[in-house]
Amino acid sequence: MSQRAFSNTNLYLLAFTYFCYFGQVGVIIPYLGVFLDARGFSSVEIGQLTAFITLARIIGPHLWANFSDKSGKNLRMLQLGCLLSLCCFSLVFFIDSFWALSISIGLMMMFISAILPQIEVLTLSCVNGQGSRYGKIRLWGSIGYILLTIATGTMIDSFSTEAPVYITSLILLTLLCSSFFLTEPNKTREPLQQNDSIWPKLKAPIFICFIFSAMLLQMSFGPYYGFFALYAKDLGYSGQATGWLIATGVMVEVVIFIFAGGLIKRFGVKSLLVFSIGLTALRWALLAYYADSLFFLLLSQMLHAFSFAMTHAASIHFIHVYFGKYFQSRGQAIYISVAFGLGGAGGGFIAGELWQQGQGAELTFLFASLSAIVSAICLLPITSKRMNGVA
Repeated sequence: MSQRAFSNTNLYLLAFTYFCYFGQVGVIIPYLGVFLDARGFSSVEIGQLTAFITLARIIGPHLWANFSDKSGKNLRMLQLGCLLSLCCFSLVFFIDSFWALSISIGLMMMFISAILPQIEVLTLSCVNGQGSRYGKIRLWGSIGYILLTIATGTMIDSFSTEAPVYITSLILLTLLCSSFFLTEPNKTREPLQQNDSIWPKLKAPIFICFIFSAMLLQMSFGPYYGFFALYAKDLGYSGQATGWLIATGVMVEVVIFIFAGGLIKRFGVKSLLVFSIGLTALRWALLAYYADSLFFLLLSQMLHAFSFAMTHAASIHFIHVYFGKYFQSRGQAIYISVAFGLGGAGGGFIAGELWQQGQGAELTFLFASLSAIVSAICLLPITSKRMNGVA
């Protein structure tokens, strides 16, 4: 097989890996609240459990990010993470208590989140950091999310609220199997000097502003990830209709990923982040006040293209260039653990306290909107020239 064909095969496999990885996200995250509600948990307990398992994402990425950077064995770490995720999640079939479920799903989230930096590093190494090629591979994650979110909603209607457990287990098994067909790309590593350290990069004002913004943005997603499916159910939508609502946001997200590289090159990281986060604040406000209108509900879902896809593509681009090749796994791990872990856990916990079995839905999404506004403000002290200079 020629080197070009070999490289293309690896890119196709990475696309399928994204498909499976974000496919399981599209199953477990939107429907976890429905699954837990059916097992008799209150909204406060759902919020606490969601916060606990999201908090596990702080630990996971750091388990082997340092080893991955020093050894360059990103693929081996990915495969180990897939195996441990499957083993831990399989315990859900045999347990039912609050803490047992929290630990089982929390461990799964810890290991599954730890493999995402490895997938990102492998992909960016294969495409040589080209944003447009990265976006076209990453969009398969969105396609997986769409298809499996709709399928899971339909399965819940046709069978039971236990459907997400069976589907997630099957996807994790497929993800593990597919990882064994991937290959580690040849990487040209930057020479490491004796006193090189990641700390100067972490303490720089540009990164502090960025990571606080990312954390608050993910905090704003807490009510959506924890309670949107239940919210839609309270509004009278079936499981299948809820699946289509969630998938609508991801469908338009696919378009953004296709053009993400060109948009970043033209407008820069800061402008796109501030604009997209501003639209995110609008999105949560629409859910707070106009969720009973199908038009505004669909509009809020379409804004997912900016609130997630554009912010994620711009953030990954920033992290990849800012940390360089030697520190990129640790940079990805810090971004995922602080933003998605700490921010997501805080958002999930606060949402659980405010939700009050659906009575506090408006207040909960207003909190999300305010969190997004502050997220955008965090980026303002950085000049466009400076932030775009590292983009």
